[in-house]
Amino acid sequence: MTETALPNVTPGSPDTAAATRPRGPRLSLRRRRRLLGMAVVAPALAVVTVFFLIPLVMTFWMSLHEWPLLGDHQFVGLANYVKALGDAEWLNAIRFTLEYTALITPILFVTGLALALLVHRRSRAARIFQSVFFLPVVIGFAAAAYLWLYLAQPGLGPLSDLAVRFGLGSRDTNWFATATSGLLIVTAMVVWKVTGMQMLLLLSGLQSIPGELTEAARIDGAGRWKVFRHVTLPLLRPTLALVLVFSVAGSLLAFDQFYIMTSGGPSNGTITAVYQIYRTSFINFELGYGAALSAMLMVVLAAVSAVQMLLLRNSDHS
Repeated sequence: MTETALPNVTPGSPDTAAATRPRGPRLSLRRRRRLLGMAVVAPALAVVTVFFLIPLVMTFWMSLHEWPLLGDHQFVGLANYVKALGDAEWLNAIRFTLEYTALITPILFVTGLALALLVHRRSRAARIFQSVFFLPVVIGFAAAAYLWLYLAQPGLGPLSDLAVRFGLGSRDTNWFATATSGLLIVTAMVVWKVTGMQMLLLLSGLQSIPGELTEAARIDGAGRWKVFRHVTLPLLRPTLALVLVFSVAGSLLAFDQFYIMTSGGPSNGTITAVYQIYRTSFINFELGYGAALSAMLMVVLAAVSAVQMLLLRNSDHS
């Protein structure tokens, strides 16, 4: 028989230390890192749970009940949702909200893109204009609504003087007397207030486009319009999708401007979906029915978010 030669390991040598090193501390270090990660995430998880998940579950639970402000609540199942499908006031609010969204979304989109292209230059004037266009964004919606409410006051605000100068009305014209004129004033306020944010988002997308691509297209003989159509727009698709979905979601959730400037009038002609939810829940005190309306609007917003993710994924794979 041949004897197998054992490796010559000297006690105290590095090989002996490596062979006899315990593996426990490495596992405990991994555990400590996991615990540290959980400790870092715990505050954010607690905030999301308390202020989002619990209210979300509570809303769906309330929507299945007849829930008055005072007294016991009664389980009614899907009765509130069936009631909403035949509620004329809710359907009119949805219709007006969609009309408002269809009106203001392309205006914000085109205006924001035009301003982004205007200030997309490395000059001091472009930076000044960028700051000026962004200033209304820092104003709260309530403050902006009250400001434009004053501007549109008949006989007092400067909009009356502009109407007289351009032959659109007299100084005593009440711009909130009809739903159409009131909607136009609110739309003008929102465009003035929100366009700066649209411009900033689109400007960030324009600045992310490599300059070499546009320069190569111009060298090949492409004009400004062809460069914009075949180079800028395709590379700007993710930003365009993001801005479009943000605009649609914000329009579907419109409330402050109509509550302050038109109060839903005249003849309830400017009541949005959120405004109707507010009236149902906090004026009529039908909390269960208001929760059902909120859940239905939440489904619409979730569908909009799904469209956003689909557009972004398609643009990434194109």
